[in-house]
This record gives sequence, structure tokens and C-alpha cells, in this order.
Amino acid sequence: MKTLYLDIFSGISGDMFLGAMIDLGVDGNALEAELAKLNLDGYLLHVSRKTKANIEGIKFDVHLLPADGERKGDRHEHSHEHSHEHSHSHSQGQDENGHSHERTFADIQVLITDSSLSDWVKEKSIAVFRRVAEAEGKVHGMPPDEVHFHEVGAVDSIVDIVGGCIALELLDKPRVLAALVTEGTGWVECAHGRFPVPTAATLEILGARGVAVNQCDEPHELVTPTGAALLAEFAESFGLMRGVTPERIGYGLGTRDMNTRPNVLRAVLGQAEAATEAKPLDWERDTVTVIETNLDDINAEHLGHFVETALEAGALDVFHTSIQMKKNRPGVLLTVLCAEADADRFSEMILRETTALGVRRHAADRRKLRREVVTVETPLGQVRVKLGRLNGELVQAAPEYESCRAAAAKAGVPLKAVYAAAQKALEN
Repeated sequence: MKTLYLDIFSGISGDMFLGAMIDLGVDGNALEAELAKLNLDGYLLHVSRKTKANIEGIKFDVHLLPADGERKGDRHEHSHEHSHEHSHSHSQGQDENGHSHERTFADIQVLITDSSLSDWVKEKSIAVFRRVAEAEGKVHGMPPDEVHFHEVGAVDSIVDIVGGCIALELLDKPRVLAALVTEGTGWVECAHGRFPVPTAATLEILGARGVAVNQCDEPHELVTPTGAALLAEFAESFGLMRGVTPERIGYGLGTRDMNTRPNVLRAVLGQAEAATEAKPLDWERDTVTVIETNLDDINAEHLGHFVETALEAGALDVFHTSIQMKKNRPGVLLTVLCAEADADRFSEMILRETTALGVRRHAADRRKLRREVVTVETPLGQVRVKLGRLNGELVQAAPEYESCRAAAAKAGVPLKAVYAAAQKALEN
């Protein structure tokens, strides 16, 4: 199987990704011709072969034109040198040439949908932008469609994202794998102010996909939101390269001069061994915190009260398991599952409301079926049913208890009769 391995030991940005793709063999003129289908003016592409830390590769830049300057079709340079750092710095409001960054996710959807790009490029480009919109929406507390893109809505970032999808199509859509994500430290100036690295959007994008982030000592942003979104959309897994026979190796050059590593993205294109060709599973992924404590002296009523209180407070799950403790005393293992952001809150709740003197915490990587809730019509009334799908196949269907209980009470029938009616309705 044709496989692309992204060795992101120095992070990833949109321009570095495109540089690596061109170094792998993507035709720059073909890329530009496809990008022209966006009907997006105000830029020139600059592709040059340079060295960074004695590594030869491709430096890809999007050079923004003044508002009254020449249009994108006037020239395409392949050796122009400049210091434009659009992928490693975050500007405010407008760029230096007056191009507005205030596009919404809906605006970009229209731009892409109305273009003559291929259906696959349209689908993937919108999916990448959607990941950014969902992350920004979560950070700012607003619906994704209403998010105003600043940096990612700029012309250069649009070119980076759509161009990245085009490049993968020009490489015949290889399977994508990636190394563990390496990010820097320090601070970055964004449209909303000064933020620590990793930025909020980058963390949200990677976190939503369940991708672990590792920081190094470089005092720079290494993973941009654009780079994170490309990884989240295309990379099937993150780890060491295994079973890939390299055929071509490309290097996308960044702008930074770093202390501990070259500022390059290495891309390896090759064939994967049969053992690594398993079809990826289309499931949801996230990370939760597991909080545990052993109790041998808690009142049963107090334990029951804690379970109810914690669930009402937003815990994902709360349960207790019978265990045998020291000195042969019977006890319970109290377990709380919660979002990472709520771990301190529920740890404090356990310490205040139970007899625990301490808790244990660890992160757990979850895999979940893609879920939806539907309402089915039965002779006993409407019932809500939770569906779970894997790779598009329905593998779970569970009538919701409260909905069934209400229908049973209203119809005056046993609860199990409603469950049976709901299952029969699903089969039909």
C-alpha cells in the first residue's frame, strides 16, 4: 500500500507540508493550476530549493500582493527569497498588504464549494477547516459556523490547507502515518492576544482527535493550527515508522534557525508491508481522566449519595467495585471518569465527600462508536434509541431507559414490552 510517513520531529506547518510534498515530486505548476480553481486572488507562490541546517529541501511560501498589485496569474517565481513567516507567526486583523483575515467557516465553505476543484479535494479541505472551526468555537464559546477565522482565514493559510489536499491528490491519495507530535514552548502573538505554546486552537484540534503532544526545549511554535488540522484529518496513527519501505524522501523547510534540531519536515513516501495495511477504523477518539480511591470505612448511604452527586455534576461515569483490602477488610474501589479539565474538581469532591485520604489519577485513551440518537414509532408510543456505527455499519442499537420507562408508564405495560417494540421498530 502506498504510504506517506510524516516525520514531525520539528513540528509541522502548512508551508512546510507543501514544501515536503513538492520535494517528493508534486509538480509546482500543477499545484498552482489547481489552486487557481479557487478563484482566490492576491498572492503569488514562491518555491525555491534551499538548505536548512545542511539539509536540502523545498522552501514554499505564499507571497501576498498589495491590494492594488498584480494578480496571482501574472507570474510564478521558483527562486524568490524573502523572510515571510506566515506559518510561524500570528498577525492581527489584517496582513501587511491589507488582505482581510475575517472570513468565517461558512465563507470558506462557499469559496471551496463554488470552485471547480475535485470533489475529494473539496471534501477534505472543508473537513480540515471544520476541525479548526470546531476548535476555535470551543475556545471562544460559539458555534463553529460563526467563528471568525483570523490567521487561518487569511489567503496564505487557505492556500496552505487547500494546497495540502491538492498535493495529496496529486500523489494519488496515499495512506498517511505520522511520528509523535513534537511542539515547542514559549509564547506567540495571536489575533486575540499573547498565548503560550502550544496555542489553544492547536491543543483543541489535536485533543479532539486524541493525539498526544510532546514539548521540546525549542522556544518557538513548531505546530501551527494549520499543521495540526492537516495531521488530525489525514494521519491514521502517530508513532514510530514501521514496515514502510522508502521510495522517495522529501524535506519541507521552515524559517527558524533552531538550537536542538533542524527546522524541517521530513516526508517519506513508500510502500507499507502487508501487516501494516489494516483498514483504519472510523471511530471517535478522546482522552479522559480516571480517578480512583480505595475505601473501607464509608457509609453505604454516603457512597450512594456521592455517586448521584458526581453524575449530576457532570462526571462521565461513576461506579464502585467490591475489593478485598489489607487486613482482609472488605472495601470498595470508587472510580470516577471525567473530562481532563474537570479532574481537579472531581478529585476535590472525592476528598470532601467520602472518607478518602487521597486519590489516584491517570489519563485513558478512549475509542468510541460514532453515535446518534433517533426516535422510532412503536405501537406503545415514541421511543428514543441510541445508535452506534463503526465504519458506517450499525453495530449497536440501544433503546434509552428513560424514554422506555415513560412510554411503559403511559401505556400501562411492562418495561420489557417497550424495549421489544423499539427493537422491532428498528428492524423494520
